[in-house]
Amino acid sequence: MIRISIVLVSLIYLLGSCRATKKIQSAIVKKDSVVVAIPPINNGREDSIAFIKENFNQIQKNRIDFTTFSAKMDVDYDDPDGKKMDVNAQIRMYKDSIIWVSITAILGIEGLRAYITTDSVKVLDKQNKIYIARSVAYLQDITALPLNLSSLQDLLIGNPVFLDSNIISYSKSSNSVSLHGISDLFKMLITIGEPDNLLQSSKLDDLDEQRNRTSYLTYSDYENKKGVPFSKKRTITVSEKKKLGIKLNFKQYEFNETLSFPFNVPKNYKYD
Repeated sequence: MIRISIVLVSLIYLLGSCRATKKIQSAIVKKDSVVVAIPPINNGREDSIAFIKENFNQIQKNRIDFTTFSAKMDVDYDDPDGKKMDVNAQIRMYKDSIIWVSITAILGIEGLRAYITTDSVKVLDKQNKIYIARSVAYLQDITALPLNLSSLQDLLIGNPVFLDSNIISYSKSSNSVSLHGISDLFKMLITIGEPDNLLQSSKLDDLDEQRNRTSYLTYSDYENKKGVPFSKKRTITVSEKKKLGIKLNFKQYEFNETLSFPFNVPKNYKYD
């Protein structure tokens, strides 16, 4: 089967790399995880809970809301076998409806175009003249996650992915706050800056200890555009037996403009 693309597969692999095969019964902390614990606070447990709630609400408050979003970005990809690839990507999104992706590499020639909706994934492999169509359940099958269009849009626009309100503890430094949570799928470690409350990093640990997989995302180089703080530089690292790395460098981006999502299958393309 032809892969969707280096970039899309990488992003999907990120989400799938931390899949869970069983629900956790108690918090498990791996040796490479940051251990967080509620520090002593003068006014006791009530203040700790209030502090966690306040910072979780700040994370939710800073979520990027949009109707449409478009961007051009450079993508540096290091695969688990040490191979490197640099590509350019254009993305266009209509919230809760469409993700459109165009990938170009050498000489600016488009090699791939993808069109993802709430129920389907369609891909034009322009190098090999092949058209691929799958149900969105295909993404769920290869990741073993309740993956949907909304999750992918959050990942691309810079919102926390699979954020859960079950925050069990926190740690605090002079310029950041880290919230540690547990969901049915992951152990989560979300770090935000102080006093700006902007997302700095997100760590997802697989609850299946035998898989021993970790995904780590960082967010930096924030720019405030039309009142929206947007991270222009991101890194994604997935570690299991080997390491996969992705760097996203957003060159241009716009919110809430009128967009088109062209996707036509040429007659001479083969169907996969």
